[in-house]
Amino acid sequence: MITLLKNAKVIDPAHNKDGVVQDIYIRDGRIIAKPADSEKIGQVHDLNGKIVMAGAIDMHSHIGGGKVNIARMLLPEYQAMRRLDEPEAHICGANCSHHATPNTTDTGMRYIEMGYTAAFEPAILAVNARQAHMEMGDTPMIDKGGYAMLGNDDYFLRLLSQNADQKTINDYVAWTLHATQTIGIKVVNPGGISAFKFNERRQDLDQQHSHYHITPRRILQALSRAVNEIGIAKPLHVHCNNLGVAGNFQTTLDTMGASDGLPMHLTHIQFHSYGTEGDKKFSSAAANIAEAINSNKHITADVGQILFGQTVTASGDNMMQHLNAKVANPKKSVIMDIECDAGCGVVPFKYRDQNYVNALQWAIGLEVFLSVDDPWRVFLTTDHPNGAPFTSYPHLIRLLMDKTFRNDAFDKLNLNAQAMSNLKSLDREYSLYEIATMTRSAPAKLIGLQDRGHLGVGAAADITVYTDQPDKEAMFAKPDLVFKDGELVVKDGKVIKVVWGATHTAKPTFDLGVEKDIKHYFDRYHTMQMQNFKISNDQIAEDGRNHVINHVQG
Repeated sequence: MITLLKNAKVIDPAHNKDGVVQDIYIRDGRIIAKPADSEKIGQVHDLNGKIVMAGAIDMHSHIGGGKVNIARMLLPEYQAMRRLDEPEAHICGANCSHHATPNTTDTGMRYIEMGYTAAFEPAILAVNARQAHMEMGDTPMIDKGGYAMLGNDDYFLRLLSQNADQKTINDYVAWTLHATQTIGIKVVNPGGISAFKFNERRQDLDQQHSHYHITPRRILQALSRAVNEIGIAKPLHVHCNNLGVAGNFQTTLDTMGASDGLPMHLTHIQFHSYGTEGDKKFSSAAANIAEAINSNKHITADVGQILFGQTVTASGDNMMQHLNAKVANPKKSVIMDIECDAGCGVVPFKYRDQNYVNALQWAIGLEVFLSVDDPWRVFLTTDHPNGAPFTSYPHLIRLLMDKTFRNDAFDKLNLNAQAMSNLKSLDREYSLYEIATMTRSAPAKLIGLQDRGHLGVGAAADITVYTDQPDKEAMFAKPDLVFKDGELVVKDGKVIKVVWGATHTAKPTFDLGVEKDIKHYFDRYHTMQMQNFKISNDQIAEDGRNHVINHVQG
């Protein structure tokens, strides 16, 4: 059956379309060229005056893996009871909602209701990938994917310390992508998570690891080169050293140079943009960071905006989460290790607009957004749930698009924080075209999803329809229509049909001979066999609700 979206006002930055009125034809889940007059149109939606964009893509959101489950169990007091209507009530119990870490069903429902059709878990512990995929496979409505964490695992650090050649490292990185069914590689506090286990409490970029005698810079160089040489699209996803530390902006600037000019993505950069000026020795270095991003074309970044209210921070950076545990709100936390290869820290936190540091963090994130020139290289995230739940995205979009609204909010902040920010001097207001770029076209390009994030012929028919409104928060909170793979699944902001998305992966070629040493390592040090570590396509799809889309042919 062919579906016609008639008179669509298309905003599609991938094809330089900004408000172009055109018809869109859909067949078998794909956007097609105008069919022959003899072909029957089965369904017509007249979208006269409506804004039409591709489905949004969240390129960094913690939606799977053990840490979000731990967060839910740690904070039962934030479990919410909700009365649900069909079809959501059919798959989600009344207590399935959680304030900061919605469960799998709630996650899919809330994303699709905002017009998001894909989300990517940015920190899949390789040893815990099977659980992460089970959770993401249980998340309806949206496509999923993830980035495997390397850079602190014992096998990789042994390779570096033994001066393994780059080919061996490349084979191990590619093997990890296959084994974990992921689409990118992430490094969290390079070397620092491992150093924490050797009683270190801070790891700087050029500080040698006390046991492996390598530096974070060496880790970044090896992984950046590997990701580039094995040919996957997604640049190395980097959570820098010294997360949240006053004065860490210099580490961030130095990290930009550690890839030796190869593409590198710096994540939740707001948390890495802090100076030490002023009486409180905590200041904004957003201008330095934005200037560096503007100058270094190989660098991209997502912001990790904080918004005020209760949330929970969940990070693989157990070194820094151990430090943050003293400011937990409520006063409880979990710091843990998994198989000596990775770990996580879960710390609840409440951001307050009258707290000097929190207020300045809010301003710093917006300063970065408004000071980076190219919306293709800065991405809209809250590092869900660390800066705020993803459900706050419509509010964040309004802050970016409405200077009056933003300045009114700024005027309510802690006065000392106001004095340390130049936010009110920034007049920029994002356009709908720029919002579409940073939430659709740019993340699809960055991750390597050639058939997502745009409305060209051949693209997956993931499409969101909005009514343009002066209040952009209201506009982006409740789309008129959302199509997932060509099916109408949301009408007037409510789910009307439950569907299940795909898992996106990248599987570059590698020398299978690398498994000989990896198997020996598993047999000697791990509590599981190597064959049980690897996840197959069939295991992803075995419940009949999911399937794998590979974006690199191997």
